[in-house]
Amino acid sequence: MPLNVLIIEDNPVTRQFLNRVVRESFSDDLVLSEVSTRDDALKLLTSHAGQRDAGFQLILVDLELPNGQGMDFLQTIAHNQAVKIVTTLYSDDEHLFPALQLGADGYLLKEDRFEVAVEELQRIVRGKPPLSPAIARRLLSHFKPAPTADEPGSPASARLSLREMEVLSYLSKGFTLKEIANLMGIKWFTVNEHIQAIYLKLKQSSD
Repeated sequence: MPLNVLIIEDNPVTRQFLNRVVRESFSDDLVLSEVSTRDDALKLLTSHAGQRDAGFQLILVDLELPNGQGMDFLQTIAHNQAVKIVTTLYSDDEHLFPALQLGADGYLLKEDRFEVAVEELQRIVRGKPPLSPAIARRLLSHFKPAPTADEPGSPASARLSLREMEVLSYLSKGFTLKEIANLMGIKWFTVNEHIQAIYLKLKQSSD
């Protein structure tokens, strides 16, 4: 069964670039649909809704669509099962954190080199959470640590374990997974599991 991909991008040159990135990233048969506006994307999603096995598995959303339409569209499809990736010119957390809260699974920078964009897309699709130091700092203020026995509880989705908070703290300071693993005395893949758990809780806390 082919991989159905939707690209929403209003700049034709960038749209062509993203098309190339997607095609290079996957060995599967691809069905690529490209639109330039939120409304066209919504029409396409509606037309696919009644078709068996015709849903999109991957959606790339231009975060810079006019009048905030990129963020609006992301909110509209928050419960869609597709992997949702925002494409953006900005890497700062002020732009990216709201998109991640709305369910984006990652982001691609439009100005990245082709090879870098391909690598990043593959990593996102494999489940690598997009936790830069800036986003990690934002998450530290967003979450609360798990309460002690003497403290009142809060919803599980609104708190992290002490280990998860420790991982976030190291990430916010720019340490790599390997460095964090050495500092905490654990395996690097255990660090990655903590990061995945943090990112999952971010999505749950935003539902």
